[in-house]
Amino acid sequence: MNRRIAYIASNTFREAVRDRVLYNLIAFALLLSGAAILVGQISIEIEKLVVINLGLTAVSLFGVVIAIFIGIGLVSKEIEKRTLYTVLSRPVRRWEFIVGKFLGLAGTLVVNTFFMAIGVFLALFYVSHKFVKADALILIALYFIILEFLIVCSLSLLFSSFSSPLLSAVFAFSLFVVGSFAEDLRNFAGMAHGISRWLATAAAYLVPNLSAFNVISSIAHEQPVAGQLILHNTLYALFYATMALSGAVLIFEHRDLK
Repeated sequence: MNRRIAYIASNTFREAVRDRVLYNLIAFALLLSGAAILVGQISIEIEKLVVINLGLTAVSLFGVVIAIFIGIGLVSKEIEKRTLYTVLSRPVRRWEFIVGKFLGLAGTLVVNTFFMAIGVFLALFYVSHKFVKADALILIALYFIILEFLIVCSLSLLFSSFSSPLLSAVFAFSLFVVGSFAEDLRNFAGMAHGISRWLATAAAYLVPNLSAFNVISSIAHEQPVAGQLILHNTLYALFYATMALSGAVLIFEHRDLK
C-alpha cells in the first residue's frame, strides 16, 4: 500500500469514527445484545441459543447499516464539501482515492465488529457463566459477517461513484436483501422455464450470494462449519468486492467532476 492510499484510508477511518450516528448504531447493537439476555431468561433451556442468534444478527444488521450509511457518502460528501478537488489537485490518482476510502471504511467496520462482538460474548457469559470450546465457532460467524461487510462496502462505493446518496442507499440495501435470498433465487431459476429462467439465473449470479455467509443458526446449534466453506466464502468475498471496487474505480475515473 502506498502512502497516498494509506493517508486517505486513515482519514476515512477517523472521519467515520467521529460520526455520531456510528456510535448510536453501536450502542443500539449492544442494547439489542442486552435484550437477548432478557429474552433468554424467559426462554427455558435455550438462553444460550437465543443470545447467540440475536446477538450475531444484531452485529450483522447494524454493521450493514453502517456500511451503507457511511459508504454512500464517502464520495458525495467530498464533492459537496469540495474537498475532493483539493485532494485530486495533489498527486493523488482517482483509483487511489476510491481504494483508500474502501480500506478506511473496511477498517472501521472491522474495529466496530470487534467491539460489538465483545457485547455478544459478555451476554453469552452472563447466561452461561462460562465459555466452552464450541463458543469458538462464534468467531467463524463473525468472520463471515466481516466478509459480508466487505461486499456491502464495495457495492456502496460502486453506487456512490455515479449516483446520489439516496439512490445509492436504495440500490445497496436492495442488493443486500436480494443477496440474502440468493439461494432461493437460484432454486427459482432452476424451476423456471424460457426467458424467465435465463433472467432469474442471470440475476441469481449477478447479485452477491450473501445467504452463504449466514451460518448464525448452525453456529447457535453448535454445528461445525466446513473448512471448504470458509475457503470458498473468503475467495468469493474477495473476488466480488474486487470486481465491485474495480467498477467503482472505472466509473469514477471517467466521471466529470466539474
